[in-house]
Amino acid sequence: MTAALQVSGLVKRFGGLVATNDLSFSLQEGESLGLIGPNGAGKTTVFSQIMGELRQNSGTIELFGQEISGLSTPQRIRAGVSRTYQIPRPFGDMSVAENIRVGLMPDDIWRMIVSRPDTDREKELALSVGFSETDLGRSPAELAMGDLRKLEMARTMATAPRVMLLDEVFAGLTVGEIAQISDLIQSMRKDGMTFLIVSHDLPALEPLIDRAIAIERGTMIAEGSFSDVMNDTAVQASYLGGV
Repeated sequence: MTAALQVSGLVKRFGGLVATNDLSFSLQEGESLGLIGPNGAGKTTVFSQIMGELRQNSGTIELFGQEISGLSTPQRIRAGVSRTYQIPRPFGDMSVAENIRVGLMPDDIWRMIVSRPDTDREKELALSVGFSETDLGRSPAELAMGDLRKLEMARTMATAPRVMLLDEVFAGLTVGEIAQISDLIQSMRKDGMTFLIVSHDLPALEPLIDRAIAIERGTMIAEGSFSDVMNDTAVQASYLGGV
């Protein structure tokens, strides 16, 4: 079976710092995989390489059997992979609705989308992540961090991805908002969406994933079920400080 996402031998160096070190893993269609590790482990760097925002020094990335290593970020989005960001990146001069409409589409498509709004779809996406109809006209500057996280989620969904990379999607959310986004992820999984999720909120992450991989300094140190990975001595020493 062809993997939805196949990362093979990924190496990324920043001068003398090795951010990803011969990292390989696969993600099957419809699967949800957790990517965990301490701060500075290289998790966001992995996302940035998958999306083409950073180019690896060596290694390959395949999406549903198609090598995407040489594609631009917009081309990768069109191929079916999209992401949220640990630090939200809304378009500040656009409303919530306009941000959702544009999503992460490339510049040459923005004008077409903005000129032909699909208000029903915007509303559907906004409501699905917990916004109200009155929020659609608000500016990102008016939003609290929790709402900015929800906007990131909606913008990513607007690109109609087949694989979603979620980077700390629960950070800054209340317990109720976490439950709402978790329910949304579970619903999307039932519809066949494939997820790679980074989260420091392990209790929220556990019920959402089929298995996990742990990395430290860009190197995989454990892979398996969530419980097996969390019980791994190398993970406990690195990620949990040995407890």
